[in-house]
Amino acid sequence: MKNRIIGTGRGQFPGGRPHIRYGRIRRMSHPDPGGPSDLTPIKVGEVWENPVAGERLTILERPWDNPEGRLAFEMAARVGARVVGEHHHPALVEQFTVLEGELTVKRNGQTSILPQGETAVAEAGVWHDWWNASPRDVRVRVEITPGLRFAQMIETFFGLARLGHTDRKGMPSMLQLSLTASEFSDVVVFRSPPPVVQRAVFGSLGPIARMLGYRATYPQLSRNVLAPRI
Repeated sequence: MKNRIIGTGRGQFPGGRPHIRYGRIRRMSHPDPGGPSDLTPIKVGEVWENPVAGERLTILERPWDNPEGRLAFEMAARVGARVVGEHHHPALVEQFTVLEGELTVKRNGQTSILPQGETAVAEAGVWHDWWNASPRDVRVRVEITPGLRFAQMIETFFGLARLGHTDRKGMPSMLQLSLTASEFSDVVVFRSPPPVVQRAVFGSLGPIARMLGYRATYPQLSRNVLAPRI
């Protein structure tokens, strides 16, 4: 960090020479909204990683590679790993197939074990959650249809963690969430806190966040939208 002048005053110097006080410039708490766009094309086999949460996924199929707009990726779920809480997708279908190990799945309040080789489907509007309660890591193939908006959301949250704009659990600040969660409310809705509370809180924080330079997405983290599709 660099020093900057945060104030001046008359210290006890001969002739009243100004006394300069120094403070510390804080690193920007969000990416630069005017920063350069990342135009690197997304490739099959590319690995996306959230270094804070320890999540790692490999792109298997891009939404523009098939007429259904399906996104497919393989995710490594470490021991104790889980998604960010019970949720549903308003307008997309999520399908997950266990490639190795076993996964605990909750759908509409019913919890079950999904063993290797089996598939579970969460239709649009179905509350669901999943986690790895087993003593070994799990590999899961995940398919999202349609998947473009979901891919943009994941790119944003993973990128915020990679650039150091999240807490130790990989969650952005409430100011950032007020914009990003609202932007992707068509992709995912969390059960807790109740959606009406989320809308009230985020609605009040959103104008403050925008005034402070936060944005829902950033050009550095929008390859799904901005990069050439080759």
